Amino acid sequence: MYLETSAVLRAVLESGTARAIERRIARASALVTSRLSLVEASRALHRLRRTGAATETQLADAARTLDALWARCEIWELTPGVCDLAAQIAPDHPLRTLDALHVATYLLARRRLGEVDLLTADRRVADAAGVPLDEERES
Repeated sequence: MYLETSAVLRAVLESGTARAIERRIARASALVTSRLSLVEASRALHRLRRTGAATETQLADAARTLDALWARCEIWELTPGVCDLAAQIAPDHPLRTLDALHVATYLLARRRLGEVDLLTADRRVADAAGVPLDEERES
């Protein structure tokens, strides 16, 4: 399963609202993500700290949970191949740059590994990858 940052953050930060996401992560036999996910998640925690939207205890708990999750993942780097594919994919979709890098990494993981699910909470990412949004899947 490819973990895109929006789903990971939803599962880690929105306790009680992401049970289906948490179950899917727990059931996955293998997890893949982009190095980009680690950066995006870290920046999200910095934003929460800066805005006071979470306590230091909540942030520390989230950081530990993320570290444990990343330790279970195969981390794929932002290689020239990922960047080249991201520049070309889904030209008719309103895909942001970082999201295009996630979709490209997911597509390359499917090419290399075979059947890989995409776990995302971002409709643009799901649409560009041609998969249902996580909330539309059965849990």
